[in-house]
Amino acid sequence: MRRLLFAALIFLAVGPVPGAVMRFPEEDTTQAASARPLVFPRGTTGSMRFVRGWHLVSPHSRFGGFSALARIGPGQFLLVGDNGYSTRLSLDSRGAVSSVQIRALPTIDGRPARKSMADTEAMFIDADSGKIWVALEIINQIWRLDAGLSRIESRRKLPEPHWPRNRGPEAMTRLVDGRTVVFSEDADDDPRGREALLYTGDPAAPGPAPIRFFYDSAGRGLVSDAAALPDGRILLVHRRLGFDPVFTTVIAIVDPADIKKGAVVRSRTIGRVPAPLAENYEGAAISVERGRIYLWLVADDNFNIWQRSLLLQFELVDLPPRKAPDSKKAAR
Repeated sequence: MRRLLFAALIFLAVGPVPGAVMRFPEEDTTQAASARPLVFPRGTTGSMRFVRGWHLVSPHSRFGGFSALARIGPGQFLLVGDNGYSTRLSLDSRGAVSSVQIRALPTIDGRPARKSMADTEAMFIDADSGKIWVALEIINQIWRLDAGLSRIESRRKLPEPHWPRNRGPEAMTRLVDGRTVVFSEDADDDPRGREALLYTGDPAAPGPAPIRFFYDSAGRGLVSDAAALPDGRILLVHRRLGFDPVFTTVIAIVDPADIKKGAVVRSRTIGRVPAPLAENYEGAAISVERGRIYLWLVADDNFNIWQRSLLLQFELVDLPPRKAPDSKKAAR
C-alpha cells in the first residue's frame, strides 16, 4: 500500500492530471507577466546564501512548466518549458517585469508541436553567438537553435543504447573547456548509477561518439538540471520526492576530471533549498557579478494549480576547493 501511495504522489507531483491542469480553462495569448516577491529571510544553508526570489505569474496559457533557465544579461532571463514554449523577460531590482516574449520553439516540420515532440528539459547558450542548444526528452534528441529561436540549425539523436522515453536527457551544460555533458533523468537502470554522456564536439551535429559514464547521486534524488561553475566544475540540481515536503532540492558539485569512459562519478553536496521554498526546481543558471557567484533556480509548475513558477537567487559562498590531482597519477 505504501508503494502505491508513493507512486500516486509521484504521478501527481511531476505530471498533469485530470482536474489539475485547468489553470488556463480558456486560451489566452497576452504577452505579459509579473513577479510577486517571496517573503523569506536571508540565510545560508551549506554554501548557498538566499538572496531573493519571486513567484512568476502570467495570463498567457503557455506560460509555465519551466524546465530550463538561462540568464542572458543583467536582469534578463530565458526560460523554456517542457511544453515547447520559451519565455524571455526582464526583471529589475524592484521585481518589475518587462519585455515579455512568450512563443513556441521551432518544430521539425513547422507544425504546432505535440508534447511528445516538444518536451524540452535542458538548455545552454553560447555567449558569443547567442545560439541555443536544447535537450528534448521522449524523442531523445539535442537541437541547436539560432539566436532568435526561430530555426533548428542542427539536431542529433542520442546514441545507442536508447534512453527511455520519459527518463532521457534531463540536464545538460557546456563546460568552460567547450565540452558538453548530458545527464539522464533515470536511464539504464544500472547499479552503478544513472547514465550520462560527455561530448567533445557539438552535441547537435555529427561527430565523435560521446563518452558514456555513470552518475551515482548517493540518495540525493534524480538530477533535474546542471550548470557550469567558473572554476570548471559542474553544479547539479537533484529532485527527491516525499511527503513533507513533496519536493526536496539538493545542490551538489561534480568535478569533470572524474569523468572517464565507464567511470562512476560522484558529487559533493553544497546545500539545499530551504523547505519553505520547496518546489519542483528543474532549471538552473550560474552568473558572476562583481566577483560573486550566483545560482538561479526556476521551478516547473507542471501547469498544476497547486504548484508555482518560482525564480530564486542564491549566492554561492565558501565553496569546497577542487581536490588536488593524485600525485601518483600526476607523476605518470
